[in-house]
Amino acid sequence: MNKLHGRIAVVTGAGSGIGRAIAGALADQGATLCLVGRTPAALEDTANGLDSANVTTRCYATDLTHDDQVQALAEQLRNDWDAVDILVHSAGVHAMGRLEVAPVAEFDLQYRTNVRAPYLLTQSLLQLLRQRQGQVVFINSSAGLSARGVVGSYAATKHALKAVADSFRDEVNADGLRVLSMYLGRTASPMQARIHAMEGKPYDPEYLLQPNDVAAVVLNALCLPRTAEVTDIRIRPLRKPPSG
Repeated sequence: MNKLHGRIAVVTGAGSGIGRAIAGALADQGATLCLVGRTPAALEDTANGLDSANVTTRCYATDLTHDDQVQALAEQLRNDWDAVDILVHSAGVHAMGRLEVAPVAEFDLQYRTNVRAPYLLTQSLLQLLRQRQGQVVFINSSAGLSARGVVGSYAATKHALKAVADSFRDEVNADGLRVLSMYLGRTASPMQARIHAMEGKPYDPEYLLQPNDVAAVVLNALCLPRTAEVTDIRIRPLRKPPSG
């Protein structure tokens, strides 16, 4: 069952939610894990919670909103590993508000986290990815396909991330790299709990996608034979919460 034994996987946002679930799925298949996130304690919790005792994990505490820290992370990864097989961009932030009043500083933070960080990290690790015909996963959102009111700044960053992934996929296809974008509906996570609070809605994770659902789909795409490439997956909760 160790389909990813010997593969080196870098997962951002690995301290909680979707990133943590994807890290667990990769570990179950024998991947060596490089866990990236802002909070060292959260990364250690992820590492300690993995079921696979024989999996090698290393934690890289990094604030992805700072270019110098992203570059330092890439340099450390280049020093620690000869190649990277899998790069999962799961870190992200969310803000909401009408354009007429939403602080532009919130827009800037979302851009740096949701677009610039994955762009820069992918660019910095591309040489390592090429050495093993690696795979890159961009965890996007349904907001990256259509935008509604009060989430314009967030949706703009997710539309931009789609463009980055689509262009990058076209550039590296001849090198044998695979690039997957996941467009997620509402997924049970600390971020989603905060969104519900901002919306004034009760948070009931039972009616949301589960992080393990997302992780299972990502893992399946990563483990496909090299005769196929999954480029885009849209996934949403099956049930809607009761109205009222």
